[in-house]
Amino acid sequence: MQTLFPNSRAAEKWTVIRRLCGAFILLLSALHAPLSCAVEYTGYISGEFRFFPKNAADPRQHGNTNWSVAIQPEIYHEWDDGRQSIAFVPFFRWDEHDSKRTHGDIRELLWQKAADTWELRIGIGKVFWGVAESQHLVDIINQTDLVENIDAEEKLGQPMINLALIRDWGTIDLFMLPGFRERTFPGKKGRLRSQPRVDTSQAIYDSSREKKHIDWAIRWSHFIGDWDVGISHFYGTSRDPRFRPGLDSNGEPVGIPIYDIINQTSIDVQATKGDWLWKLEALYRSGQDSSYYASIGGFEYTLVGVLDSPMDLGLIAEYSYDDRGNTSPSAFEDDLMFGMRFAFNDAQSTEILLGVVSDLDSNGRFFNLEAERRFGQNWLLSVEARAWSDIADDDPFSTISDDDYIQIDLARYF
Repeated sequence: MQTLFPNSRAAEKWTVIRRLCGAFILLLSALHAPLSCAVEYTGYISGEFRFFPKNAADPRQHGNTNWSVAIQPEIYHEWDDGRQSIAFVPFFRWDEHDSKRTHGDIRELLWQKAADTWELRIGIGKVFWGVAESQHLVDIINQTDLVENIDAEEKLGQPMINLALIRDWGTIDLFMLPGFRERTFPGKKGRLRSQPRVDTSQAIYDSSREKKHIDWAIRWSHFIGDWDVGISHFYGTSRDPRFRPGLDSNGEPVGIPIYDIINQTSIDVQATKGDWLWKLEALYRSGQDSSYYASIGGFEYTLVGVLDSPMDLGLIAEYSYDDRGNTSPSAFEDDLMFGMRFAFNDAQSTEILLGVVSDLDSNGRFFNLEAERRFGQNWLLSVEARAWSDIADDDPFSTISDDDYIQIDLARYF
């Protein structure tokens, strides 16, 4: 019989998470009693199935089907008339084949103190910057948990001290980030991985302090009429590694990640004009090889009550540009995205997102489908499908172009 934890490392990670949960509950007991009345428990457990119609490019990768199970409890406690709170969100996934995707993380373990003109957050947290749909260009505080999903929306928890100064003319967020998180990558047996695979054990750092380098960030954000504007600067270890070819301990080719010290200045803007939503993200980055500029801009137009039904239809178009051109490690260096978002506005909160990204240089295509529907009060069914067509050999998508897949995820919330 196959055990829940296929290796001792996964079991150790889960043991650490269970112990942290216990320590957190004890801490809450000391802060406020009775515990049963003071703490909110939520979260979910989900089962995921992936089907890959094509065989893998590397025979060491797993076959056409894959199962996994994930759990993410959320524990929240507030006191001092709501001015102070602690949130704890651990995460763990067991994967049938890929030992690297069997992993655990503390998504959040954050104390927050709120006042009229400032807020202070200390611990492990998640911060999102950006407005675009097809890629999150300026989002940089948290590291991407790439083994979870290639859409870069799943993030690892980031140790941080965040002070927000709230003024009439906007909010200034100051970040001290003491501790770097390496990006996760699929293992030898995993799919949706590069060819050759990434060897994280050989990671190279620009800073002699490596993971202990302290990063800094500052952001101003404000609403100005119909406009939502954010201007940010980040100094520290890049969350997006470069890669160089190398060999692992067995003499097999691998990609070696390189984490540079960078400066990144960015802006994100969103304007709401009636049924139109206009979006722009742009950045200038130095320190990662040569300096470069990148941007993404577009719109979403919503047709309300299509064909006299309750359904809304959003039409999406975005253009991505990276001035490094074909030398860019990004798959979105000169790409146009078109999409449609169906919001059925029913009791089950049914939504469907369809999109296609076209490379204007090579005519390669990336197709994306995301759909979800709630059942009852506690169940959520999600379906995801991705496929690639006519991908050029020098396109970053080329190494996973054989990994078209359909994913079905059923989650039970509690």
